[in-house]
Order: sequence, then structure tokens, then C-alpha cells
Amino acid sequence: NANTVVTADSPSPCFDIIAGRKGLNLTNAEPRQPFLERYGASQAHLEESLREFSPEMLRDWVAGLGLTTFVSSGGKVFPEPMKGAPLLRRWLRRLESAGVEFRGRCLCRGIRRNGARWLVELDQGEPIETDAIVLALGGASWPQTGSDGGWRGWLDRLGIASSDFEAANVAWEVDWPEEIVADGAGLPLKNVSVSAAGSKSVRGELVITRSGIEGGPIYALGPDLRNAAEPVILLNLKPDLSLSEIRDRLGSIRRNFAREATRRLHLDEGAKRLLRFLPGLGPWRSAEQVAEAVRCCPIPLIRPRPLSEAISSAGGLSWSELGTDFELLKARNVFAVGEMLDWEAPTGGYLLQACFSTGTRAGQAVAAKLLDG
Repeated sequence: NANTVVTADSPSPCFDIIAGRKGLNLTNAEPRQPFLERYGASQAHLEESLREFSPEMLRDWVAGLGLTTFVSSGGKVFPEPMKGAPLLRRWLRRLESAGVEFRGRCLCRGIRRNGARWLVELDQGEPIETDAIVLALGGASWPQTGSDGGWRGWLDRLGIASSDFEAANVAWEVDWPEEIVADGAGLPLKNVSVSAAGSKSVRGELVITRSGIEGGPIYALGPDLRNAAEPVILLNLKPDLSLSEIRDRLGSIRRNFAREATRRLHLDEGAKRLLRFLPGLGPWRSAEQVAEAVRCCPIPLIRPRPLSEAISSAGGLSWSELGTDFELLKARNVFAVGEMLDWEAPTGGYLLQACFSTGTRAGQAVAAKLLDG
């Protein structure tokens, strides 16, 4: 069609903005290879699109909207200002000036063939007839915005397979003793290194919650933890010190082990509570025991928090159902992008980057098809 139609469960130009409320982390300035490795088992499926629309190209696109970007500590890339609304407003103005039509407050109830074309069925109004469709319907982790994975039902009727959604980038539940959470809920564990069985260690900050523990490192370890029969994280509370250095700083303490370790090693209050009350640690009989626990403090996990609390979801459309341009093999000229697909990545800009990259690749494929036609 001459015009492009975008439907959304909110009125244009007002959209629910989740990303960007506390700073719109668009992408990451990490070197190319470690950046690609953040996508784990799905790297091979996403790599080409991530190269074709790279983090550098995303920053150029933002500049084209008249906004600058900057790199924060840790490599996270943000627009200036650090909010989603200014970027969205400029993007919408560009799209509207190009003839894009927005239909708000309507839900997609499915798609069906109409001869050589497609019909997009809405919950109100007439269906939209079109030559090609790009589906960007999200995963299932933000049901309050309409991103509830309901599209699986009507794609399943077309014979298109998908895997169940799971909570990714989410807190995990821990059976804390009351002494830890009574006054410890909300306490941070800063600059720790976290690992799980068979995983690389991840540096960052965790937070003790009443129900468990959350933070970037545990988000990054999500795939390994979900695959473990008995998930356990191992905390190194002083990753910049060797075991011998910790021993030297602890000296020959013989009592008040947790208090003395906190003072001599400059541990967080949250770390002090772990050393005092975490089951499986202590009773302390020597500085050597404490030193080993500081370097490797195990915390058994119960389960991830519910999908509705997750930042993103794992699972979605199976890769076997998609061509290299994210076209559905059983529904030609229909494409699916973003978190609809079966991939996951940690927070830090990797989620939005893959959504932009897959969307760009699919959009270019649609344009090429229609021009050839």
C-alpha cells in the first residue's frame, strides 16, 4: 500500500512508555564480539541483523532525530535527555510526515489470507487489507501494556509454532531467615561477582528483597539458573581481593567474626547480614572460614518471580518458523520481530538493540518485496 498502518493498544500519539522512565538505555558501546555473545544461544540467529543495524548505526539514527547520545560507565548508551518521550515524539512526527497512519485503542485479533493479500482483524472497525505485515507484538512480560503473548493463540491456528514464555531478567526467590529481611530488605550488595554452576562470573550490584534477590548479575545468569535442577548463585563479596589478601586483612580474629570482617574488608551492611544469618554459613570458628565464605558465599534459589514482574521474557516464536529476514515461512509476506522471537539478553541496552535491529531487517525486506512487485 502507499501508506503504512500501525495499530497499537493506545491512542496516537500517546503510547505506554515503559523503557525510559528511569533512563532510556538504547544500546551498549561494548566491543563487538562480547556484545554479540550477550545473546547466548540465539547469537547465530541475530548476529547478521545486529551487524546490519549496529549500536553505532542506532546512535546515528537517534542523531538524525536531532538528539545526542552519550556512553555512561559500564558502556550503556543513553539519549540526551535520558527519557523516552522526547525521542518518541520526534520519531512519531517523522513517521506521520511520511504518511504513516496510526490507529490507537484497538487490538489485533488475528490475521488471515484474502487471496494474495492479508487482512489484519481488529477488535473494532473494519479489517485492514495489506500486501505485507510486520508483527512487533512483544513478549509476555508487560501484560498491563497489552504485551501478554496473546498472539500465540492466533498464530498457532496458522500452524506456526512457538515455545512457552518464561520470565527473563527477573528477581529470584530465596528462603531468607527473618533476621536477614527484617531490616535488610532493600539493602544493596555492591560490587560483587556472581556465578552459577557452569557459568561465567558477572560483576555488578544485587539487592536483597523480602522475597529474594535481584539485580543485573542475576538477570544475566537467568538461562543457566533456569536450566539448573537446584539453582544456586555463588557470591564473591570482594572480587578485587585474592583469598590470601582477605586472609591478611582478617588477621587472627577469634570472635565477632561477621562484625570484624565487615569492618576490616569494608563490606556492605547487606553482606554483613549474609555472614551473620545465612543458613549454611557458620558458626564461625576461624578467620579462614570467614575468608572462604567472603570469596564464595552460596545462596540457594527457589524459583524466578512471576512473568508479570519480569523485565523481559524468554521463549516465543520458534526460529524454525522464520526465514533469515524474519519472514514467517508458513505465512509469506508476514514478518515477526523483537521480543516475539525466541531469544533473550541481559539488561544494559541489548534488548532494545535487538528489537531495533530485527525490525530494521524485516522492514527492509518488506520494502524490497513491494518494490520488486
